[in-house]
Amino acid sequence: MNYRSVIFLLGRLLLALGVTLLIPAGIALYYGDGVASAFLISAAIAGALGVSIESLFRTDLDGCFDRREAFMLVAATWVVATLVGALPYVFIKGPSFVVDGLFESASGFTTTGASILDDVEAESQALLVWRSLTQWLGGMGIIVLGIAILPKLAIGGMELLGAEAPGPVNEKLTPRIARTARALWGIYAGLTGVLFGLLTLLGMGKFDALNHALTTMATGGFSTRNASVGVYGGAIQMVVMTFMILAGVNFALHFNLLRKGSLTAVIRDSEFRVYLGLILAAAILIGGDLVLHSGRAPVEALRLGAFQTATIVTTTGFSTADFDAWPNLSRALLLTLMFVGGCGGSTGGSIKVVRILIVFKRLGVEVKRVLRPHAVVPVRLSGRAIPDDVVTAVTTFFFLFVAIFAFGGLLLTMLGLEPVSAFTASATCLANVGPGFGEVGPAHTMSYLPAQAKLILITLMIVGRLELYAVLVALFLCGENLAKTWSNGRRQNRRLVHAPHA
Repeated sequence: MNYRSVIFLLGRLLLALGVTLLIPAGIALYYGDGVASAFLISAAIAGALGVSIESLFRTDLDGCFDRREAFMLVAATWVVATLVGALPYVFIKGPSFVVDGLFESASGFTTTGASILDDVEAESQALLVWRSLTQWLGGMGIIVLGIAILPKLAIGGMELLGAEAPGPVNEKLTPRIARTARALWGIYAGLTGVLFGLLTLLGMGKFDALNHALTTMATGGFSTRNASVGVYGGAIQMVVMTFMILAGVNFALHFNLLRKGSLTAVIRDSEFRVYLGLILAAAILIGGDLVLHSGRAPVEALRLGAFQTATIVTTTGFSTADFDAWPNLSRALLLTLMFVGGCGGSTGGSIKVVRILIVFKRLGVEVKRVLRPHAVVPVRLSGRAIPDDVVTAVTTFFFLFVAIFAFGGLLLTMLGLEPVSAFTASATCLANVGPGFGEVGPAHTMSYLPAQAKLILITLMIVGRLELYAVLVALFLCGENLAKTWSNGRRQNRRLVHAPHA
């Protein structure tokens, strides 16, 4: 395990985060809201640490970066990004805000969207931009951005992309991994710009439009309004919903559509069809439920159902109504959709549609094998056979995700949360959705939670964003190296004890 190369690259990424912090610092100076010093100090700390680490651990990366280093760097980057992202909150609000600052920072970078800020409209413009920017950076991935702009990260880039990118199958869209990363970020930034333009044309202020464009494409859900997107008219809500759905689509499909200009490949994609079908079916069911049991007009009910379905499936977390007060069927459907998520290779979180598809197809194959024990029946997706190792990994991921969700819920109930709030908080943070039900519903923030609960949820956010394996592998590697160090130390002590004395 080459820790030197991991620490060196971590220093380079720290330096990049320090530069990024200058953006909200400039906005604070422009608006004169008195918080520029908090961002400048945070930028100085991140930059100084980055430069120091680079100089102390400078190394030649050629040929020394493999999967072990990739998992370790990805896990460390997201933890360090959370720590650095919390600095402005602490400098603005004081030392007592450390845990809350970590929570808000983790929720931003992991695009979860859960918040501890009770009145976002009272916060400074610079802090609101920083919240949105953390989500935008985290949406496509910090490491993916690093590969795109830092040449050294392109060494071992495919391993890094596989460790961070969401979904069980990672596609190399171009011959060079750095070009793939730049293509992904180019599409991501382009769609963000288009959404910003549309929102301003529809009458949203430029500041609000910028923030909502950043957090919509990131499927993050941070808003500059206490009532989220619900304060805006139906036209703006429909545009936001459309771009949430686009952000939940595999970006490889966006790339192929832009390059080839044909919808055929997109329409033939099984995951894409199921993804849109789920949104449409759930929107109709929820809309009908609202008409029958809440007395809402059909058009309004369908609009509310469609928006809330899209925001939950894509794990964005915006809200236009308090869906926790909706009828039981609607609430049950939304809770179920939290475990689905967007497509693999999108900015959405949770399990992902492609994994759900593979698990169900695996179940179908097992049933066929019971009926025909000697038949060779592969799991197929979009006409292609899925390798057995991928199917096994997906199945393991599915059950591991459910187990971690249940464990997180149990821990939160031990801290005094009532079961509905505890288990939905665990689900929404692990799936990076945002609002849940009960005391963590869309009408509430998570500021009331005890510090221990917030730390548990921070861990769930990061584990969920890195899709379990990066964090688990990093912990395993750390444990393995600690065990080796301890074992070597014991052997060294025994040699010293039994060595002949002069």
